[in-house]
Amino acid sequence: MANIRLNEISNHPRIVIIGGGFGGIELAKKLKGQPVEVLMVDKNNYHTFQPMLYQVAMGDIEADSIAFPLRKIFTGQKNFTFRMANVEQVNPEQNTITTDIGEIPYDHLVIATGSNTNYFGNDELEKRTMPMKNIPEALNLRSLVLQNIEKALITENLEERDALLSFVVVGGGPTGVELSGALAEMRNYVLTYDYPELNKQDMKVYLIEGKAKLLAAMSDKASIKAKDFLTGLDVEVHNGVHVKSYDGNELVIDDGTIIKTRSVLWAAGVKGEVLKGIPQGVIVRGNRIQTDEFNRVKGYINVFAIGDVAAVITPQTPEGHPGVAPAAMQQGKQLGKNLMRIINGQQPEPFKYFDKGSLATIGKNLAVADLGKIHFQGFFAWLIWGFVHLMSLISARNRLIVLINWAGSYFSNNSGSRLIIRKFDVHTMKIDQEN
Repeated sequence: MANIRLNEISNHPRIVIIGGGFGGIELAKKLKGQPVEVLMVDKNNYHTFQPMLYQVAMGDIEADSIAFPLRKIFTGQKNFTFRMANVEQVNPEQNTITTDIGEIPYDHLVIATGSNTNYFGNDELEKRTMPMKNIPEALNLRSLVLQNIEKALITENLEERDALLSFVVVGGGPTGVELSGALAEMRNYVLTYDYPELNKQDMKVYLIEGKAKLLAAMSDKASIKAKDFLTGLDVEVHNGVHVKSYDGNELVIDDGTIIKTRSVLWAAGVKGEVLKGIPQGVIVRGNRIQTDEFNRVKGYINVFAIGDVAAVITPQTPEGHPGVAPAAMQQGKQLGKNLMRIINGQQPEPFKYFDKGSLATIGKNLAVADLGKIHFQGFFAWLIWGFVHLMSLISARNRLIVLINWAGSYFSNNSGSRLIIRKFDVHTMKIDQEN
């Protein structure tokens, strides 16, 4: 068995973290200076600030504005090592993980692999709709939107033109609401500047949500106001309906509505990114790994899970915690403390999630906020959303770049870089390798 070479070899316990998301980063930081080896493994060498992916997809900001090298985050942390690799399997009985660069042994394993798009078993939708869970997918979505507008300019078939300029977002959670609002603002503020041959009325934006209200996890006030904001931006909202099928030409809704479209953006759900080797018996709803109150995977003493992939099932949290960045970060910090307690022969302390509130932005000066018992909407909520997200970015450089882009967009209504860097083939749903 090949052992992965580390920068520092010691007799300290080795903690392997799979995933460089919010939870994994906070855990590794918490272990700084402790008598342990920390090895992080991720298929990418950068951290992605996912809450702003939709702005990359709409060309408002560039991808490197919300990405940051993982190694740079831990500069100066001597007990930390990073390896870029695909994890192929977890081997709990052998205390190893199998990767495409070799076998990695561990003393304690932390699975922080996050989540991926959930199509609920519908292969047709998975094949023909656009997800947006990472930077490559956001760039693909940007290319598809812009390519379809370009095609609409030259087609002589009016029915085809309408389909190319009809954009359907499926899912009324924060991602779907924010994406719908961004598309509407592109239509209202940018379309006629970049494409003077078109009118705003030519582009249509639809939002499809299965539940009776948008932003179901937020307050009724936030839900109602979000829908008001979207309809004010001329987004056609369909609540309480589900997508039956989409063949690449027609989207069929279960209430009988048929929308002819070439662009369906899927934001209807997520599922945990569970690795091979994790027993099916510990996988619960949402394809998440069941853990106890210490984030320890059910049935194991040295395997843990945090973040979106983890379901901390207790009598107080029968459904686990929400799959949001603050929960992952808090779990990472707490697990850092608990791992050292376990290593030192002490009892770990149970994880308790502190909900700081929820925010969602719909467009310029339009947002909703639930902060404890305080609920408000509009400009002030939009300012808070911007401040919180700006300060949550990893580096000062990222914050400055995003702030400059936001300021340009705010005052000009026509900022951003709507570039088709790489063409996207809608038939194969992959990058067009010939262009």
